Amino acid sequence: MTTKLKALCEGSAVPLLLIVVWEAVARAGWISPIVMPAPSAVVVKWWEALMPAAAYDPTSQSRLAWALSGEMVHDAFASLYRVVVGFLVGAGLALPIGLLMGANKRTYALLNPLVQVLRPIPPIAFIPLSILWFGLGNPPSVFLIALGAFFPVLMNTIAGVRQVDGIYLRAAYNLGVNQWTLFTRVILPAATPYILAGVRIGIGTAFIVVIVSEMIAVNNGLGFRILEAREFMWSDKIIAGMLAIGLLGLAIDTGVSRLNNHLLRWHRGLEH
Repeated sequence: MTTKLKALCEGSAVPLLLIVVWEAVARAGWISPIVMPAPSAVVVKWWEALMPAAAYDPTSQSRLAWALSGEMVHDAFASLYRVVVGFLVGAGLALPIGLLMGANKRTYALLNPLVQVLRPIPPIAFIPLSILWFGLGNPPSVFLIALGAFFPVLMNTIAGVRQVDGIYLRAAYNLGVNQWTLFTRVILPAATPYILAGVRIGIGTAFIVVIVSEMIAVNNGLGFRILEAREFMWSDKIIAGMLAIGLLGLAIDTGVSRLNNHLLRWHRGLEH
């Protein structure tokens, strides 16, 4: 058994055990299906939402068109679109500001008080203002996601720049490099692990915020669909939506983690 397969088996043992116990308890009737439906019922509902039977045509050769007709697929794409746009806006603003604050003490002293006042405020608290400023639809949702992604990227970027080893800086100065070369060839590469860690945290925060914002400001997306199911007490659909969120979040985090490992392969090489 390979190491990866062994790790996969070990990591899936506890979730599978919990699912088996959950299924047994639900089938025994110890818990109302309205409160906690069986995993099998959740999977059925998830499959129905993903690929509705009304859209299935056994004679059709286009299985992709069939799959894309699913309600959950459209909602997942809507949520993912908001996450990507909001994150790009938030991280795109945070990165240059963080680099400037980390590299320049005067800029840091000027902006840090404002950052420390705004940073503890959760993006959810801005929901009334975001609706007042942007109305309903995608703009307030994108604003909240950008806000949620902004501070993790900002703070990690600042920390990364300020944590650059002084030995590297002194060595660069002794070689007579100018400020631009020092920044691009020494400070930025040294801060990259911190920046990418902030990116990973920021994307996770953005995905949390998008679900909350979709429960208030938009009429599609996974968050909206969960809220809709709650109003009709469709517990199986609620958990199916949660499952979709978990799988989508896992895919995003795995992708970002692999990208980080690829970009930091030189850093890993130094560590090992």
